[in-house]
Amino acid sequence: MKEARTSGNMSPGLRRVAERARRNPHERQLALAYLIDVDALRRAFHRLRKDAAVGVDGVRKEEYGENLEENLQDLHVRLKAMKYRHQPIRRVHIPKDKNRTRPIGISTTEDKIVQGALHEILEAIYEQDFLDCSHGFRPRRKAHDALKVLNQVVRRGEANVILEADVTSFFDSIDRPMLMEMLRERIADKSLLRLIGKCLHVGVLDGEAFYKPAEGTVQGSVLSPILGNIYLHNVLDKWFEQEVKPRLKGKATLIRFADDFVICFEHGEDAKRVMAALGKRLGRFNLSLQPDKTRLVDFRQPPRSQTRGQGPGTFDFLGFTVYWRRNHRGGGWHPSWKTRKARLRRAINSAYDLCRRQRHRSVPEQHVALKRRIQGHFNYFGVNDNHRSLSILVYHVRRAWYKWLTRRSQRTRLNWERFEDLNRDFPFPTPRVYVNLWASP
Repeated sequence: MKEARTSGNMSPGLRRVAERARRNPHERQLALAYLIDVDALRRAFHRLRKDAAVGVDGVRKEEYGENLEENLQDLHVRLKAMKYRHQPIRRVHIPKDKNRTRPIGISTTEDKIVQGALHEILEAIYEQDFLDCSHGFRPRRKAHDALKVLNQVVRRGEANVILEADVTSFFDSIDRPMLMEMLRERIADKSLLRLIGKCLHVGVLDGEAFYKPAEGTVQGSVLSPILGNIYLHNVLDKWFEQEVKPRLKGKATLIRFADDFVICFEHGEDAKRVMAALGKRLGRFNLSLQPDKTRLVDFRQPPRSQTRGQGPGTFDFLGFTVYWRRNHRGGGWHPSWKTRKARLRRAINSAYDLCRRQRHRSVPEQHVALKRRIQGHFNYFGVNDNHRSLSILVYHVRRAWYKWLTRRSQRTRLNWERFEDLNRDFPFPTPRVYVNLWASP
């Protein structure tokens, strides 16, 4: 019997919901709202980050926690009496790349708690439904798992053609009525659905401008990742597994992390057919593909006789550029990974800004902040064959640090020789393989 795929430390009530959802995949579940009790709200509170940004009310987690039990009791009473009202979401814009920004919605601490309790229930149900092709924002799954699956598919010779896809403004384009209809296929509790609706139909405060978007889920919301997964599970995953794959001549594999996905094909003819149908399928659910970022890539393994250059094509996935590379020993080729140029440039610029902002702090304080930034980058991008990209980042961080240290004082100038001595006392993380993508997921 298939084990229920859920996160640990579930309450007995949630565990019963998960088991029922696993045993009866087509059943609509009743009586779910009662699971949002004070204990569930308390669990949601403790899952919040301590340094999480504040919403429109300016209340931080620490402040809310000063009278935690009293606040949670009051919130629970309002939820039971259906008097709870979701406050407007504060929108901020964070840098992305090429002078673009990504809009992020920040809910109040109380609203995050309610969203977290709802997330628990939805996860208990839908983790039994989600397919193995989905890796994003799920318990015990991460981006590296998706990359490991991709590596295995390529090495088996089942990725001769890659469909590299990019959905335009996915979270902002989700059709809310269609999403609610999908939820009703598994949830019959009207109180719970009404509460989810309150979290969806909420105003946004962007600077001094206030508006109520008619569609989409707000990026940054605790609920958005799982709602997005539910939407694409119905729009893409089930369609591909149940309707597309049985009609193909060769093998094909969908690998998805949230709204970022690639499809690997053994035969180019299959890839062209799916490419033609994919846009129409997404269009039925108010989604569209970026035409300049959606393409078919010839990714056949180069012949052993080829001793120079790379493979016929490359593609980007989850911050990496994937390409064919010569084996270090002997002949042949293997799939390889390097940090995508835009992501590397963003990391360098971010480190440069950090050096500038903290230039007046002590050297040990600056070193701790820079080391933390580099190590965080290495923890994700430190994969097989990516040593050069990691070294480039360290090189530019060292130069940026040197530049801003020399500007701290007009009296004493820091030359490069003294800076090298300083680096020996305050070293940066060493580029190496932190995650082995050649291992099984």
